[in-house]
Amino acid sequence: MRPSPMSAIQNLHSFDPFADASKGDDRLPAGTENYIRIRIQQRNSRKTLTTVQGITDDYDKKKLVKAFKKKFACNGAVIDPPDYIQLQGAQRKNVCQLLIETGLAKDGQLKVHGF
Repeated sequence: MRPSPMSAIQNLHSFDPFADASKGDDRLPAGTENYIRIRIQQRNSRKTLTTVQGITDDYDKKKLVKAFKKKFACNGAVIDPPDYIQLQGAQRKNVCQLLIETGLAKDGQLKVHGF
């Protein structure tokens, strides 16, 4: 004989899986509430754009773009209203490596999106 469906129902309100989300995660380094998101966007056929968003206003984004352009041999720009950096080509790994080497971000702060 099968148990009745009502006896199999558990109290779903006893555990809130998102309760600790507002407190922060102790395993991540300090200051990781603001992630630096690195995305790639497909343009025409094989052409791609890399966008870097979430760099704090403490750093001059125009100087960062200049350093990225020189280091990666690509073109780039600061897009002001949404406030992000745009680079030509698939530069996700290069940007991550440079941000960690220069100390602008820790490994836990970087979120890489894309294919």
